[in-house]
Amino acid sequence: MKRLFGFVAVLAFVLALPFAAVAQPAKHGIALHGEPKYAPGFTHFNYINPDAPKGGEMRLADIGTFDNVNPFILKGMAAADSSIVFETLMAASLDEPFSQYGWVAESVTVAPDRSWVAYKLRSEARFHDGKPITPDDVIFSFETLRDKGHPFYRSYYKDVAKAEKTGERDVKFTFREAGNTELPLIMGQLPVLAKHFWQGKDFAATTLEPILGSGPYKIESLVPGRTISYKRVADWWGRDLPVNKGRYNFDTLRYDYYRDVTVALEAFFAGRYDFRQENIAKEWATAYTAPPVKQGLILKREIRNELPTGMQGFVYNMRRALFSDVRVREALDYAFDFEWSNKNVAFGAYKRTKSYFENSELAAQGLPSPEELAVLEPYRGKIPDEVFTTAYTPPKTDGSGDNRDNLRKAAELLRQAGWNLKDGKLVNASGEPLKFSILSDSPAFERWIQPFVRNLERLGVQASFRIVDTSQYQNLIDNFDYDMIVHAFGQSLSPGNEMRDVWSSSRADQKGSRNLIGVKDPVVDALVEKLIHAPDRASLMTLCRALDRVLLWNHYVIPHWYLGAYRVANWDIFGQPATAPKYGLNAVDAWWIDEAKFQKNSALQKRNR
Repeated sequence: MKRLFGFVAVLAFVLALPFAAVAQPAKHGIALHGEPKYAPGFTHFNYINPDAPKGGEMRLADIGTFDNVNPFILKGMAAADSSIVFETLMAASLDEPFSQYGWVAESVTVAPDRSWVAYKLRSEARFHDGKPITPDDVIFSFETLRDKGHPFYRSYYKDVAKAEKTGERDVKFTFREAGNTELPLIMGQLPVLAKHFWQGKDFAATTLEPILGSGPYKIESLVPGRTISYKRVADWWGRDLPVNKGRYNFDTLRYDYYRDVTVALEAFFAGRYDFRQENIAKEWATAYTAPPVKQGLILKREIRNELPTGMQGFVYNMRRALFSDVRVREALDYAFDFEWSNKNVAFGAYKRTKSYFENSELAAQGLPSPEELAVLEPYRGKIPDEVFTTAYTPPKTDGSGDNRDNLRKAAELLRQAGWNLKDGKLVNASGEPLKFSILSDSPAFERWIQPFVRNLERLGVQASFRIVDTSQYQNLIDNFDYDMIVHAFGQSLSPGNEMRDVWSSSRADQKGSRNLIGVKDPVVDALVEKLIHAPDRASLMTLCRALDRVLLWNHYVIPHWYLGAYRVANWDIFGQPATAPKYGLNAVDAWWIDEAKFQKNSALQKRNR
């Protein structure tokens, strides 16, 4: 539910362009292959109801706390949906993998060699105080995010040499080199900040003062750490643009914060909020038996999607000497009995993850193709031999709970790595124990982690599960102060520049980066750069699969599971478009209050109290 332009949700729509022989004219939108789906003059996206009524309130929930409404900095915990106050130059459609259309910018022009991109701003674009959005604001936004924003932006905009005003409503970004196919569209996803608002203010400091934006909502009220409400801007300049028509229909979006997921679920059944995505398989299978569900007041369904699920797993911190030996990392994988846990904890809901690009065509399959071998061969001897000889598959059991065969394999790998049992504990030659903790801010993972810990104990490994609150967890993550964590590496349909922040050596010691593993591998660095400069879709797929193999066989994570669907529950008070997008849920953006359903549901709620 959180909108972090350029950080989480934005990464899901990073785009790319093929090389062209001649310069492109100014266009309303751009796509990866050929022309975008929506032609000039289109009025709305197909998965939107352009006549959706405005009004009412959508009440939502979040877990933890917040102390900041600036979503673009490292410090603090940003409030849920705090990026909805802002706009970007271009907007992505959710029924195409790789297309963007004008938002603050009315058109985009791309150099034939991808060495620059230029945008013409809309003359009607305004901030909430009525002042026009200018090229100076766009340039200020770029430079401020790059220099003072979250460290992610320094990596994301690394290849942008300069930004300059080239006309009254024109701004141009010049790149350090040609051929980075994503950058024209990455710059289209730039959040636009008001230069005049930030004069004399510290952008890098946390703040609870509402920030001037130009988007569909502005902050109406908040209680730090407890609740925040956004009010729809009635005279919003962009409400009738094709990319916005029929969207942002609720007068108010309200988020209430809960410390515990169990309490939050009970609050949902009690009617304290209206919409919920369920991420816990056990709750989905057993907890939705409250009277409002049985009476049809709450709807419960799974909505399939076609988004890459990426990689979730137990993540090693390679900065810890304990995990420097790949044999240790591989051995611990054998102690995780996914099949037993999936059956007993998740009611068989999940499939095992086998790729960093799971649920997509980018995932490595079988043995390397000739094209992949051509990429990988120069690195033979510098990457695991299995990359060339064996299709990666995580350890598997029969689900009975008898994991002895896998534990024997683990014990042998640990012995080869220099770890031997002494008084029932694994120690190295110096007598140091094999001991680590698994950090999380979610008690829900305990059901998965404790069986894993018990299997580790059978090996002589001293592992523990440590739960901390959300703020402390974020601070520990930003400073890489953990042994092992549960983490999901999300993935886009077109990976590129953001991969530097996740895998590049230059990011391993940068606090706040997403290189949470601490990967420092020249081969990974090289593959990431090749991927970023892939000239076409076929090359991108080949490079993603090659990178996937190298990451998998280095055993940087113990893979978890994936679903490939949204689990959605909501009080039956909403209208929804007839067509759902392939690549997003879009509930907050595209739903609306159905007055007839609302009145009926409200009456039933009162009768049942």
